[in-house]
Amino acid sequence: MTQALPPNRITQLFNIQYPIIQAGMVWASGWKLASAVSNAGGLGIIGAGSMYPTVLKEHVQQCKAATDKPFAVNLPLLYPDIDKHIQIIIEEKVPIVFTSAGNPKTWTSLLKEKGITVVHVVSSSKFARKAQDAGCDAVVAEGFEAGGHNGREETTTMVLVPAVKQSISIPLIAAGGIATGQQMLAAMVLGADAVQIGSRFVCTPEASSHPNFKQAIIESQEGDTLLSMKKVVPVRLLKNKFADEVRAAELQGATADELNQLLGRARAKKGMFEGDMDEGELEIGQVSCTIHTIKPAAAVVQEIWDDFTLAIQKLIG
Repeated sequence: MTQALPPNRITQLFNIQYPIIQAGMVWASGWKLASAVSNAGGLGIIGAGSMYPTVLKEHVQQCKAATDKPFAVNLPLLYPDIDKHIQIIIEEKVPIVFTSAGNPKTWTSLLKEKGITVVHVVSSSKFARKAQDAGCDAVVAEGFEAGGHNGREETTTMVLVPAVKQSISIPLIAAGGIATGQQMLAAMVLGADAVQIGSRFVCTPEASSHPNFKQAIIESQEGDTLLSMKKVVPVRLLKNKFADEVRAAELQGATADELNQLLGRARAKKGMFEGDMDEGELEIGQVSCTIHTIKPAAAVVQEIWDDFTLAIQKLIG
């Protein structure tokens, strides 16, 4: 049922077939997932947040060998070795960079001088305007439903996307609570030029996340995630023993230092990459309750696109 959609601002900006972006997720989106999504017509992203510089370089080189299509690197700006990551991205001629968790003014001008397209992830209209003023080529408006690190404002995607759309003139990508073609259509009706999808791509063979984590996602139900750590860096987690401990500490008025001590080191790696479903940090979106299968990334892209075009036909038919 594949149908062509006239090129829009995002497909033209990234030179991709479908306005479907795979989110750059720690411990899930290495070169295998990114290249698979790009080869399927979307934009694959390598999540650099969990990578040492040498590891990022290896993933970029592997991705370049696995696809001749555009791909991107997601770069949390709070990363301690950010300057080394930037140098690798420039040296390896990565075409697109998605930045997050920091001030876009810091690196955007340098990246653009090197011919790199820059997109910044935001959780409010205020930060979207700052990203536009910093020279970013597009923004991702990520709603409260999203997995991983989130905005303190708790603005939902359905509210955030039209608000951001009214605030900027550069292309807009919607994220948070999107895993199907119907949800993609809803986001685009609200003003998005494309969608960024994370949780659905975690449940693919190409994702580097642990099979235990993938299984927990497809078994999850409504209400099985919660937003935690607002005193530190807000993050949406799948409920487990660790998440319960965090929640209990927050209810007792734990300070940021106490929450950081509870979080410890490598907690996300323990859960999402090593598969400890009790003591690990399990970052995933609310939309996980609608995900019931593990299937190849290319099949996910095609399913989303086919459902999107079918949803359009139902509306106009």
